[in-house]
Amino acid sequence: MTCRGLMQRLNDGEKVIVAEGYIFNFEKRCYVQAGPFVPTVVLEHPDLVKQSHEEFVRAGSDVVQAFTASSYRYLITLFNKKKQYIWALGTLYYGHREKLKLIDRSADLETLNRTALRIARECATDTGTLMAGDICNTNTYNPANPSNREKLEAIFKEQVEWAIEEGADFIVAETFGILDEALIALDVIKRYGKGNFHAFKYKPELPFYDFLLKENDNVSWMFLLTGVPAVTTIAVHNNLKDGVECTVDEVEVTEAMKRIESAGADVVGLNCARGPDTMLPLMEKIKKSGVKAHLAALPVTYRTTEKEPSFMNLTDPKTGKLAFPINLDCALCPRDDIFEFGRRCDELGINYVGLCCGNSPHYTRTLAESFGRKPPGSKFSPEMSLHCIFGTDEKVDKYLTTDAVENVLGRKNQSED
Repeated sequence: MTCRGLMQRLNDGEKVIVAEGYIFNFEKRCYVQAGPFVPTVVLEHPDLVKQSHEEFVRAGSDVVQAFTASSYRYLITLFNKKKQYIWALGTLYYGHREKLKLIDRSADLETLNRTALRIARECATDTGTLMAGDICNTNTYNPANPSNREKLEAIFKEQVEWAIEEGADFIVAETFGILDEALIALDVIKRYGKGNFHAFKYKPELPFYDFLLKENDNVSWMFLLTGVPAVTTIAVHNNLKDGVECTVDEVEVTEAMKRIESAGADVVGLNCARGPDTMLPLMEKIKKSGVKAHLAALPVTYRTTEKEPSFMNLTDPKTGKLAFPINLDCALCPRDDIFEFGRRCDELGINYVGLCCGNSPHYTRTLAESFGRKPPGSKFSPEMSLHCIFGTDEKVDKYLTTDAVENVLGRKNQSED
């Protein structure tokens, strides 16, 4: 386990950079199928999963987040009596039992989760980074009929316990469109995420601890079993109430943050759904609202707009069709967008910062460099002064460079005229 935990780093004012977005990354590499989005790569190519973690750490990530998002046991699509959708939440459900049934792998649920956790733990230990377990929205919860709370708690409980048993330093509960479901997940983490141990010399005025150790050298030692930190974030798509962004269960975003904070989350904020340009205005509102917990911002790496605030809304400018999920490349952020996002987070004092769907190591490196860091991957950051055409370094052939630039930019023929 790493010696400096998440809260110590955040409380010391450090930035914690978090690389997410594995599922899209592996789909592009032809190891995950778009559509079912089942992360069988964890079982079939665990070496590649570890390599991916290592690449993100090399690019600047402080956290190795286990590839278990949405690897829960049940999926119940909610229908009303007319067989019409009640909810259409904009997230992907990657590794739950019903998805695994589609490819005849439902028996592999626990193995998939534990394998992903062990890979992440090994990589974090090897690199001196933090390891996070991950749970997320289930799409089984209907705010109008929360009688299935026990089922949700069971789903979250087994995932939290697996994460603790496999050595998670903290647990992320993310991508919740429904505030109440996020609060249920957080409650389960607080109840079952007991993973940190501390020893204290006995003092009568200290509160009750879980275990009393035997006396040693005439000193009684108390042993405290504490919960791992909980990071809880929601996804805000295009839900509005009276023209103001809200959760699916119609709670205004800043109010949702305050409720999550009051429920005991150590870090609160937003992830997924929105790109930097449409997430930052919400983060500014959250910052001004008086939330005292550490703030998290993890956008997708797509150029969402005021008109199309979520990457699920984005349309291909050439065809006019929805771009999600396989044609989102037309809306990818340039690296300058990611750099500016990091710079703005720094100005706002947001210390838990990362990237979600669409992320790639070069984006994570750009984010790290926006905070003034030089991770190992910065060895190969662009150096255009040495480019054969656009280079300005004296080592570059000046005659060739000038001639080539004029030709590439279409100026050569103009100058000859």
